[in-house]
Amino acid sequence: MNYITRVTDTIIKKKLQGLGGLLIVGPKWCGKTSTAEQFSNSAIYLDDFADGGNNIQIASLNPTVLLEGEPPRLIDEWQLAPSLFDAARREIDKRGSSGQFIFTGSATPPMSQTRHSGTGRFSYVRMYPMSLYESGESNGSISLAELLTGKPDLGTASGLTIENLVFSIIRGGWPGALRLSDEAALSVAKDYLFSIENNEWIYSKDKRIKRHPEKIRALIRSYARNTATPASVETILKDTLDAGGAISRATADGYIRELQNLYVLDDQPAWSVSLRSKTPLRQTPKRHLVDPSLAAAAIGATQDRLLKDFNTFGYLFESLCVRDVRVYAMVNNATVSYYRDKSNLEADMIIEKEDGAWGAMEVKLGSAQENEAAANLKGLVSRVDTAHRGEPSFLAIITGGKYPYRRDDGVYVIPIGCLAP
Repeated sequence: MNYITRVTDTIIKKKLQGLGGLLIVGPKWCGKTSTAEQFSNSAIYLDDFADGGNNIQIASLNPTVLLEGEPPRLIDEWQLAPSLFDAARREIDKRGSSGQFIFTGSATPPMSQTRHSGTGRFSYVRMYPMSLYESGESNGSISLAELLTGKPDLGTASGLTIENLVFSIIRGGWPGALRLSDEAALSVAKDYLFSIENNEWIYSKDKRIKRHPEKIRALIRSYARNTATPASVETILKDTLDAGGAISRATADGYIRELQNLYVLDDQPAWSVSLRSKTPLRQTPKRHLVDPSLAAAAIGATQDRLLKDFNTFGYLFESLCVRDVRVYAMVNNATVSYYRDKSNLEADMIIEKEDGAWGAMEVKLGSAQENEAAANLKGLVSRVDTAHRGEPSFLAIITGGKYPYRRDDGVYVIPIGCLAP
């Protein structure tokens, strides 16, 4: 099968020239192994049906022997044998060379299972499911990098229709789904959730927390119902109670922590910034699953339903946009947060580079709320202490429309089908 080029490829190439080890993490099925294989010269697969169990046993007795092989050596699903991490750290010290090992993992084991954090030996790359640019659905004519310089090329019109966007949301950014028929691709996220709820090993520090698939299902469904909102844990719990799946706060906290360890939940943090006024900022994160398809599957959203329910469609569309911008931000050494103050003035995404450059985005599916979105962005700038923080490089409204343009007030309107790193 042909490899699908990923945005993280350039990051991985650079990091392998630095420290001795590279740790690639992210949810299952997002393409970590396929990507790592493009950069490795030998490999061992700990979840392999034929040899995985034997390899895990060897790892507990003589882990060094599994590290032998031409570098970079890929250790796939390393969390199944955490002793390999410590052994690789020692081997990196012994060899003193860059790019010796690539570890991939779809879960974070408890710290008690490794004796070292890997600091100074391992660099880190986070992978997400594919963005629309990686799946070939965005034409990539407008670059986030150029937006952050304040001089974007507005490029060409998006080729995505509303129907295309609905399909992309429900199918998700799972690389394997691109090789399936449309009907089969739309079932991938449902199968993913079933596996998470019933089969995946969830690591827990609190052994009192027992696996109850119906409670995990209720919690994920509640997260999905609150997608792209700063819902409190209390709100999420009330939502599970209303659905008949009562969960205690301790159990919910444990499940949330474990689902984060599996990279299934991926909350969007609030922006911390100095304001001109003393208006308090809200700090509750916005709730997201790692891919909008999981949220759609959890609430039973179909193509027909979303085309008739634009409110739900709008929240899932925002989640899709956040996923994509997070992917594009990584290669630009930037983070993605959101702004909301106690007066409910909001910006859906704040993109902030390490060098201080920043921009703000509002997400609106259609054009009806464009003026409101632009006013929000302008209002945000008026409240930020730009004397210390600096002026934004750009303000933009991300839409499901066709044409990109710059408004008279300087705010860009950018279809998600045009955006790229």
